[in-house]
Amino acid sequence: ALKSAQHPSNPVIMIRFNRALSPVSVLSFDLDDTLYNNHPIIKSALQAQADYLANIEQWPADSMNYWLTCRDNALKQDTTLVDDVTRWRQAALLYAMQDLGFEHDLAKHHAEQAYQAFADARSQITVADDVLELLEKLGRHFRLIAITNGNVEVEKFNLNGVFELVLQAGPHGKAKPHAALFNNAAQLLNVAHSEILHIGDSLDTDVQGANNAGCQSVWLNNQATNYQYKGLADIEIEDIFALN
Repeated sequence: ALKSAQHPSNPVIMIRFNRALSPVSVLSFDLDDTLYNNHPIIKSALQAQADYLANIEQWPADSMNYWLTCRDNALKQDTTLVDDVTRWRQAALLYAMQDLGFEHDLAKHHAEQAYQAFADARSQITVADDVLELLEKLGRHFRLIAITNGNVEVEKFNLNGVFELVLQAGPHGKAKPHAALFNNAAQLLNVAHSEILHIGDSLDTDVQGANNAGCQSVWLNNQATNYQYKGLADIEIEDIFALN
């Protein structure tokens, strides 16, 4: 079923209901590309890391291919890194420094500094005022949490304090679409899985993960991406303000 909603900057917002929702007490949000455009942020963070590495004399001129090789090799050494993008990046940087022949302390120093350059830029985010107003409005009626596969540090920008709970892949469980983060949320909040409505931009991670865990799902269909998952979200929207 299709319905429409309104927002001042977008007079008609379509909402597709694929299934009727059961009662919800918790709204769970993905972060990157759901509550803000993450593409320029990641680009800036990657550039900050690249700038640091470019100042290391031994760093190869074929920077991208070398970096991808180091990522692959770090993952081969520890396959659990796939569920924790922070540890994976840190491990790949350390692998690179050791591969380039730096002794332990200097390899560790360069790896940490390169990661810090990335992390500092990664959290240079400002969520739009109208999105914050939307969350404040929703927070009057629902408990708000965030479940993310990313490594953004919410406490460093203006989503700090918005969520009762922030769960990240790695420290808090395997990455979506694994059910671990959703299971963790249900347990910590002492609610049934079905009371959690998860909103995210990825069919493969957000919708599939929520569906697999027995939560309800909203697909924010705002990315030009070909997804593998063939299941349906309970609700499909094209604009976050449809949640109004």
